[in-house]
Amino acid sequence: MLEIDSLTRRFGDNVAVDNVSFDVPEGHMIGFVGGNGAGKTTTMRMIMGLLARHGGEVRWQGRPITADDIRRFGYMPEERGLYPKQGILDQLVYLARLHDAKPADARTEAMELLERFGLGDRAKDKLESLSLGNQQRVQIAAAVMTQPIALVLDEPFSGLDPKAIDAMADLLRGQSAKGVPVLFSSHQLDLIDRLCDGLVILSNGRVVANGTREQLQHTGRVRHRIVLDGDAGWVRGIPGVVAEDVDGPVAIVEFVEAQAQHRVLEEAVRRGTVRELAELRPSLSEIYREVTA
Repeated sequence: MLEIDSLTRRFGDNVAVDNVSFDVPEGHMIGFVGGNGAGKTTTMRMIMGLLARHGGEVRWQGRPITADDIRRFGYMPEERGLYPKQGILDQLVYLARLHDAKPADARTEAMELLERFGLGDRAKDKLESLSLGNQQRVQIAAAVMTQPIALVLDEPFSGLDPKAIDAMADLLRGQSAKGVPVLFSSHQLDLIDRLCDGLVILSNGRVVANGTREQLQHTGRVRHRIVLDGDAGWVRGIPGVVAEDVDGPVAIVEFVEAQAQHRVLEEAVRRGTVRELAELRPSLSEIYREVTA
């Protein structure tokens, strides 16, 4: 498990990361979400030892993380770290050899990853000859070379087309299935929703939400959809009911008093037939907007 405990970082008088804590368990993918300047990249840099901490601790397997641990992490920085004028395959092999991989093994693994991302025929090309999206694929290949024990990825899906996104998602699922903890940041909440076991939301350097989708959905306000035979406008007059939207026989409401739901059902039955009364849980986008407002 990767544990982030009370991390703090200041730049002058500005507290960029303020007492941030969360866990990335083995075999789990955790989505790291927040607006520009929320503190995601700064947190990731502190995890990787690239930026000094002004408070807090990073732990790996229950003990303070070491430089040797970090060397075995796969990391994708916000500012890409590859060599534009070097051949793609050569630099992947070079980076793998820095992690003590044998040249032949590194070349085999690199070609497998390039083939997976549709770049097998570009292996000898210079990185700068690729589109930005394809450069992103090579950067991910570099991060997952040599069987990393954890992955810390800053916006890995940025600039990718749908096909590449699917390939990337499959790759991360495969790493997670091996027990690798995966932390990645993204502005694409649909991807977070689709891929992640948990979600950490940062705002102004602080964690404002942390948990599984189901846990976060149960912390927000709960609304209900009511479908009746006739016009549902009368729900606005029921005590303890906040009518968010009424459209003919359909109403979206929030019950803010304990007896409000009973009052609505009682009145609805008196007026006719209740065709539906369903709980509506908020989407990740709605949760994000609510906790960062």
